[in-house]
Parts: sequence; structure tokens; C-alpha cells
Amino acid sequence: MKSNDYKLSKVIFITGGTKSGKSEFAEYLGRKINKITYIALSEPRKEDIAWEKKILQHRLRRPKDWELVETNNLISTLNNQTGPLLVDSIGGFIMENINKNDEEWNLKIYLLLDLLKKRKKTTLIVGEQVGWSLVSEYEIGNKYIERLGDLQKKITRISQENWLTLNGRAIKLDNISFEIPT
Repeated sequence: MKSNDYKLSKVIFITGGTKSGKSEFAEYLGRKINKITYIALSEPRKEDIAWEKKILQHRLRRPKDWELVETNNLISTLNNQTGPLLVDSIGGFIMENINKNDEEWNLKIYLLLDLLKKRKKTTLIVGEQVGWSLVSEYEIGNKYIERLGDLQKKITRISQENWLTLNGRAIKLDNISFEIPT
């Protein structure tokens, strides 16, 4: 895929670490778009009080007129939604497919990227940055980190805009970076 392929998509990718402001920034951008649908890539976890508290904070921040879809199936959702979307967060897609073998995983990535490139409306995608420090002592943790890093590079290549949030600040990466040749 050539770096200029991104010009064809309407994807805006926002990434950052935990509590960096990535979701808030995506929501800020989303408020400028009419009739946006918020795709929460998670289903309720009633037994996980901390998770439910975090989800409640997200709900309270969002405008009341946004449609909400809570799902673990991003590909099906992208097939069925034609309007503008805010997807929070791509890590849910990784977790839903973490047990897929490499061949199945690569097919999922291909399908996801193809759907994103074909969308005619804006798609804001939130992605978490992990792997900047400790290496997981667990195989599944490293698998998550590696798949996330690989997928986020591919999303960045097809995105019209790429943002990094850090300490409550948003940095437009396209203005200060260039793609590493591969």
C-alpha cells in the first residue's frame, strides 16, 4: 500500500496512552459531525465495577443525540452503518480476535481496512498506545501489543488525518512526521 492511498479514505485516527485524552479529543471532533454514531467496541461487563464506572464516564461526556452501538463485531457494524462513526476503541477489535491464528487474523485486518477505505462518511477511530515500556510476561499480552501496533500502523497509512494525544494535548502527526519506508 502506498502512503498516498490514505487520501482516498475519510478515516481520522486518534491514538494515545491511558488517560491521554484520546477519547475526549475524538468526541470533540465528533461534535462537529452531524448524526454521528458512537461504536463502543465492548459489551457491558456488569460484574466489573471499575469498567462500568469508566463506561459511565464516557456516556456522560457524549452528546445525548448520538446513536450508540455497543458491539464486539466491528466488521459487521461497518457493513451495516453508512453514516459517520466514532469507533472507541480499536483494542476491542484486537481482543475479539486475539485467539485467531495468523491466517484468520490477517483476513480480519484485510476486511477491516477494505471496509474503512470504502466508507464514504467520516470514521473517527480511537486507538490505544501500548508497548512503550514494559514487555508483558504473558504470551497473550505480547500478542495483543504486537497485533495492535501492526494494525495501527496500517490504519495510520489509510487515514486522512492522524493524531497523537499526550497529557491532554493533541498533536497532528501528519504535520510533523513522515512515513518510515518499508
